[in-house]
Amino acid sequence: MSGYAGIGSRLAKVKESLPQNVRLVAVSKFHPVEALESAYAAGQRTFGESHEQELSKKQAVLPKDIDWHFIGHLQTNKVKYIAPYISMIDAVDSLKLLKEINKQAAKHDRVIKVLLELHIAEEATKYGFTPDGLRQMLDEGEWRQLKNVEICGLMAMATNTDDEIRIRKDFNLAASLFDEIKSKYFADADSFCERSWGMSGDYKVAVECRSTMVRIGTAIFGEREY
Repeated sequence: MSGYAGIGSRLAKVKESLPQNVRLVAVSKFHPVEALESAYAAGQRTFGESHEQELSKKQAVLPKDIDWHFIGHLQTNKVKYIAPYISMIDAVDSLKLLKEINKQAAKHDRVIKVLLELHIAEEATKYGFTPDGLRQMLDEGEWRQLKNVEICGLMAMATNTDDEIRIRKDFNLAASLFDEIKSKYFADADSFCERSWGMSGDYKVAVECRSTMVRIGTAIFGEREY
C-alpha cells in the first residue's frame, strides 16, 4: 500500500477546494484496486470508471457501498453487464442508449440514474447531444415512457485547451442550457438537479460556472498506471 500513501492527502486537498454542494466523482479508471482502497479508506465513496470489464472486476472485489459512475462513452451492448449495480451513467449521448439502459434496468427491477451528455466543445471527437439535438430528443417525448431511468441533469466537457476564456464560455453555455431544459421539461422533477462539468485541469472554473458534480482523477490518483 506504500505506493498509494499520498492518495488520501491529495483527496482531502481536492475536497477542501470544493464547495459543500459540489459532489466529487473520483475518476479511478486505469488505476489498480489498491489505489481505490486508499481513497475509500480516506472516505471517498463515489468512483468513476469508463471500461466495463475493468469496472466489473473492481466492483466484484471492492466494498458494496461504493456508488459506481460510468463516465465514458457506453456502447449499448455493454449496458447489460453494469445494469445490476451501476449508480449512475454519466454520459448518455443518444435516445437509443437511454432506451437500452431502461430495458436492462427493468430486468433487474431497478431505476438507473443518468445524465444527458452535451457536446459543446470544439473538438469533433467528443460525444454527446448538440444543444439542438437535445431539444429535439426531449421535444419528441419518447423518453417520458421510460420508467426505469431517471434523468438527473446534464454532463458536459469543455474544449481541450488552456484558454480559460474558452473553457468558461463552454461551461456557461452548459449552465444556461441546464436552466432552459430544467424549466421546459423537468420543472416539477426535483431529481433533475445535476450540472456535471469540470475535471482535474478545469474544475475550479467549472465550479464558478455552477457545476454540482466534478470528475477528478489525476489530482487524486496521479497519472494513470495501466
